Amino acid sequence: MAGMRMASPLLALREGYSEAAVGVLLALYALTQVFLALPAGRYADRHGLKRPVAWSVGAACLGGALAFAFPIYPVLCLSALLTGGATGSAVIALQRHVGRAAHTPGQRKQAFSWLAIGPAFSNFLGPFAAGLVIDHASFRAAFFMIALLPLVTWAFVRLATELPPPEGVHAARPGRAWDLWREPMFRRLMLVNWFLSAAWDVHTFVVPVLGHERGLSASVIGTILGGFAVAAALVRIVLPVLAAKVHEWVLIVAAMVATALIYAVYPLVHAALAMGICSALLGLALGMVQPMVMSLLHQVTPGHRHGEAVGMRFMVINASSVAMPLLFGAAGTVVGVAAVFWTVAATLAAGTRVALGLRGDRTS
Repeated sequence: MAGMRMASPLLALREGYSEAAVGVLLALYALTQVFLALPAGRYADRHGLKRPVAWSVGAACLGGALAFAFPIYPVLCLSALLTGGATGSAVIALQRHVGRAAHTPGQRKQAFSWLAIGPAFSNFLGPFAAGLVIDHASFRAAFFMIALLPLVTWAFVRLATELPPPEGVHAARPGRAWDLWREPMFRRLMLVNWFLSAAWDVHTFVVPVLGHERGLSASVIGTILGGFAVAAALVRIVLPVLAAKVHEWVLIVAAMVATALIYAVYPLVHAALAMGICSALLGLALGMVQPMVMSLLHQVTPGHRHGEAVGMRFMVINASSVAMPLLFGAAGTVVGVAAVFWTVAATLAAGTRVALGLRGDRTS
């Protein structure tokens, strides 16, 4: 998906489509995941790991193959729907499986810390490989390569041992997804996750605007954003060691406090180097959140509804990724980019009290 998200907009721009059309194309990757997240979670609860991943691999291969066969804008939109939905469904099944494979909260924290390295690596591998193939061959060759990548996933997953269903899962009455929100800890965790996900989206969409206002070149802005991604990947490499010694809620609260402070300072720095340092520090703070949230999520939900809970989280995050850029753009136009940063900082500071409530949860 990371390769498709880089290659398809470039092809659309080369064919003369507007930035707005490219924005619609990119939104389709997240849009499918909003609607498929809950059904995918329920499907994973019923069928485990391999069957959901097999369907996802098929859909992702089809998306790449269609772009290879018909590299035109309407087909690229269809490919975006297929690869976005396939990636989301596969991630939900994988996260559910990893959460159930770990037997203690400590193992769960470490397992999700290791799992989080995968997306960080793929966000580098996909665009890098696609870019090389585009420059040295063609867009169609890049789409062909992308269509084959999911088969590597299946080569690994097919060797995994399927876990037995939780005890009593067949006897349990299927509840409505929104029943999960009746649990106070689940609501608290989703709210904290949304705060931090929105903070991630702010950086992705507003920093280019801030850099443009200050006359920074595109390469410098790209380097600033790249520093964020590298830092987020690096912190996930050391996170398994750190997670073995520190409670999840401590790391989440620390991330919220650090992110609030960085956002308060960010608009005040003007030099590219200083902005790059802020970006890297932000990547370190936000990069360690997702594994801790996933660990807690598996503790606060029943075993037979883990997939559904993961799907609910996925839906919330992707809905935010679709809506927040529109909100940030409108707010930046009215009150300025700096005010957007400070608003997020204040929201995170206030949300720290919500995160502190997570220390009361120790259920399994």
